[in-house]
Amino acid sequence: MMLSIKQQPFRAAVLVLVWGWLLFLVLAPNMLVVGASVMTRDPSTFIALPLNLDAYRQLFNPLYLEVFLHSLYMAAITTLVCLLIGYPFAWALSRVDKRQQMLLIFLLIVPFWTNSLVRTYALKLILATNGLLNSALISLGVLDEPAQLLYTEGAVIVGLVYLLLPFMILPLYSVFEDLRDDVLLASHDLGAGRFATFKNVIVPLTLPGVLAGVMLVLLPAMGLFFVPDILGGSRNLLVGNVIKNQFLDARNWPFGAAASIVLTLTMALLMFAHRLSKRRLGEEGA
Repeated sequence: MMLSIKQQPFRAAVLVLVWGWLLFLVLAPNMLVVGASVMTRDPSTFIALPLNLDAYRQLFNPLYLEVFLHSLYMAAITTLVCLLIGYPFAWALSRVDKRQQMLLIFLLIVPFWTNSLVRTYALKLILATNGLLNSALISLGVLDEPAQLLYTEGAVIVGLVYLLLPFMILPLYSVFEDLRDDVLLASHDLGAGRFATFKNVIVPLTLPGVLAGVMLVLLPAMGLFFVPDILGGSRNLLVGNVIKNQFLDARNWPFGAAASIVLTLTMALLMFAHRLSKRRLGEEGA
């Protein structure tokens, strides 16, 4: 075994680096969060013994439960809007020639070159009372006075869609690229119309991409606390705002950790559903 490692030093170094990353920068921090979630809040040291489940019971407090449900509603609307925009866009992207594909994908990922916080502030300038959008609508005669666009639920959803739309498009584009034209032609040859082909062939075959996009949009939409802070005001909080406030303001680390664990478990369920859908499609294909 040692001889094999000496013969392949680069492989051994890569394995040590990967496992070290996973153990010390992924597993260890998550285990610390799990440990903090079952400890007792302490004003001086933040967390202390004894172990208990009070933080998880606090999640069922009507005040926090309302915030969680509202956050889930906002994230679901964001995910739905991203899916309605991203699905046809990814389909069209997969049907153009390779040169145009590269250009469109480049334009899609260009915003990632700028910090998301900076882009959110730029969106605030557009949606402000005296911002670019209101000024343009007043100049065109559509509005007589500025509309209240900022610090609303709609502004938060617009901001989330703006930041997360590429995460829906890219996995959908990947499954559309793998969608074989002969399968669609066979469906048409067997007498299926466009809607029947879409419902019975395209949707099932692209379901893993849909679930991957939902997974990449739904959970981040619940955790991007700076978007409602900048665009939504105090009435449009997300779970991420609750977690941030518990750690930084209320100093209730066990409750903040428990809320984080709930988000992590939700992500795990979505990943399981995604894997199950891919396995089911593989069995049907076989």
